[in-house]
Amino acid sequence: MAKKSVEARQRKREAMVAKYAEKRASLKAAGEYAALDALPRNASPVRLKNRCQLTGRPKGYMRYFGLSRVMFRDMALAGKIPGVKKASW
Repeated sequence: MAKKSVEARQRKREAMVAKYAEKRASLKAAGEYAALDALPRNASPVRLKNRCQLTGRPKGYMRYFGLSRVMFRDMALAGKIPGVKKASW
């Protein structure tokens, strides 16, 4: 589990990216880079980090499922992910 402060920081960044997305797009299209610099740093989507939705783990993230490899394995073995089963041959 990630620390609660790290998860809260990530949620705060996600909200700020959503808030400024339209404004950033219009400024970029107009080429007003000085105005882009005046926006908050956390409004940039580059500062977001992919994290597991359940645990907040940043490493071993599987984008298609939105989970870390650890949680994916646990859920797949428990049958909680439709269409996923353990390979055997």
